[in-house]
Amino acid sequence: RCVGCPSLGGAAAMAERKLLLLVLVMAAALGAGSESPSTGATEGLLQSRGTGMPAAGGLDSTRAQPEVAPTTLPPYLARCPSSGPCNRLPPDCVDCSLHSNCVYGKEVSFNCTVKPGVQCTDENKIEQKTFWISMVCQYCWQMPPTLYQCKESTKCKTVRCPREYFISNCTALEHVHCLGNRTFQKKMYCNWTGGYKWSTALALSITLGGFGADRFYLGQWKEGLGKLFSFGGLGIWTLIDVLLIGIGYVGPADGSLYI
Repeated sequence: RCVGCPSLGGAAAMAERKLLLLVLVMAAALGAGSESPSTGATEGLLQSRGTGMPAAGGLDSTRAQPEVAPTTLPPYLARCPSSGPCNRLPPDCVDCSLHSNCVYGKEVSFNCTVKPGVQCTDENKIEQKTFWISMVCQYCWQMPPTLYQCKESTKCKTVRCPREYFISNCTALEHVHCLGNRTFQKKMYCNWTGGYKWSTALALSITLGGFGADRFYLGQWKEGLGKLFSFGGLGIWTLIDVLLIGIGYVGPADGSLYI
């Protein structure tokens, strides 16, 4: 046996490695313009690992990611002050255990809980979720007129005997707590104005009433034309209008009140 000579097994392994290297070089030269399936699959696998999406058959496969719906805040949060006193929160920001088992007109306390997303504190600046509120035992429609707002009507006559009523839709103010529905109907006097001044109408009736200026000012153009062409009813109509406007019996033609 030759000492120091390479064995046949080692020579065979060396020859196999050289042959494999030659094959890889030829494959790289031939596949410079186009990828081989194995190379595409390898790159697809690498890309899928990098992007988190699987690849099939050597082609990049894109799977649609689920869209995250934008979080919408409850509408009541816009009316709720942040980190303010809990007993000052509007009724839309809290859930209170209101009941009518109380004496009308007397002060009563109810337990309330803030709605999700609302933050409030007590008098010591400590955040609270549950607290007590004090209010007068009364329904919303029983409150004084200063605690609710009503829609005025311009379709009724204010200068009429007896005075005319209309049904108005009223809503309790935001900071007021009361029992029952916060929106209610109320029977109210017709009380609106169109901007006519009583002093102006009376001054026109005294000075230019013979020409119908007072009636024209109040929007009563037919009566104004009658006074104009009759020279104030020969003065009699003028004197009568001064008296009627002075006591407020004759008002604007639209039925509104003087200001």
